[in-house]
Amino acid sequence: MKIVSSSRKDTIRIGMAIARNLKAGDIVCLFGEFGSGKTVLTKGIARGLGIKTSGVISPSFVLLRQHREGRLPLYHFDLYRLKTTADIAALGYEDYFYGNGITVTEWADRLERLMPKEFLKIELFFKTETERLLKISGVGKRYKVLLDGIREFRFS
Repeated sequence: MKIVSSSRKDTIRIGMAIARNLKAGDIVCLFGEFGSGKTVLTKGIARGLGIKTSGVISPSFVLLRQHREGRLPLYHFDLYRLKTTADIAALGYEDYFYGNGITVTEWADRLERLMPKEFLKIELFFKTETERLLKISGVGKRYKVLLDGIREFRFS
């Protein structure tokens, strides 16, 4: 599925639509260059879960931010600074990925062999200075069902 976002506001709305379909234990893996909208999309997911988005910022320097005040906990990882899968494994990532909340991981390509078998994959690409192309796909049965729920939402 491909969606074009023409603004930060659109990207937040897309994140909110995604959140409506998420269940405890779901994993969202984000891929994209710096500034492509990964954290903005995460803010939308947080808002859709009932989390105050003012606290949702890129966790680049702390690697993980936990938000527990919404419908489900949100575990927001940013793996940019980690160089090896051993560094990621040392975080105890499995406790979050396979726990009772929603896990959103920026720079998910760093997971390599640790990539979950099933997840919602979202790739963000620059179209223009303000427009982004989001390619959303489901890896695994649960996420193909989730993708169907997202498709039903009217984004325009």
